[in-house]
Amino acid sequence: MTRLTDTHTHLYLPEFEADSCSSAVDRAIAAGVDRLIFPNVDLTTVEPMMTLASAYPGNIAMAMGLHPTEIGENWQTDLQKIISILDKFPDKFVAIGEVGIDLYWDKSFREQQMEALAIQFNEARKRSLPVIIHCRDGLDEVLSVMDGAVAPNGVFHSFGGTVADIELIRRHGDFYFGINGIVTFKSSKLKDVLPAIGIERILLETDSPYLAPVPHRGKRNESAYLIHVAAYIAQILGMTIDDVAAVTNENAKRLFCI
Repeated sequence: MTRLTDTHTHLYLPEFEADSCSSAVDRAIAAGVDRLIFPNVDLTTVEPMMTLASAYPGNIAMAMGLHPTEIGENWQTDLQKIISILDKFPDKFVAIGEVGIDLYWDKSFREQQMEALAIQFNEARKRSLPVIIHCRDGLDEVLSVMDGAVAPNGVFHSFGGTVADIELIRRHGDFYFGINGIVTFKSSKLKDVLPAIGIERILLETDSPYLAPVPHRGKRNESAYLIHVAAYIAQILGMTIDDVAAVTNENAKRLFCI
């Protein structure tokens, strides 16, 4: 069976509680997705994430951070609590994430998001951890923050940009790019961008419960569906699924030290 690594999944969220979060992990493992990385969202997700991860120590790794859409009036207090969790459990997390800029729904906290991102970049450098970057309608802002300091290494999660975007990002560092179900969408132009990224800088992810790939589009996504992403990438790049799995697994191992 092909073994895959889902480098970005939120199987601990309430969307999975109806049939149990553990069942979603079990289905992933049964489907060959036996390594998963859980990025945190906000203070409310820390406990369910850590509880589920503790039940599968050989399969699940975690990242800790404050998601950009959760940057609000009390963001400084919230972020300090996130940092205190990193201090309390220095060996539990393989990355800082997910962090970044999201201006798709709301631009009112743009400056605060940038400030929070800079702080979390500093935490990543201090701890020698990579960053998991969420970037939605905010590439200029992310790169601006990077210009203000030496950017840590990491991954642009759920990448859906252009070849020009890749070139801009690479001027700031040798980043990986997280590819998920978006690549399988009929309307997506990401398939044309994959050769510019190259398999050596692709990480597989689902972003469950969001962005289910074809043939599950429109349904709740889960890590067990990662095989469809791998198969599509293999088709576009003229590779076998096993070769895609081998290279992307090694990419994940290299970046996250898992």
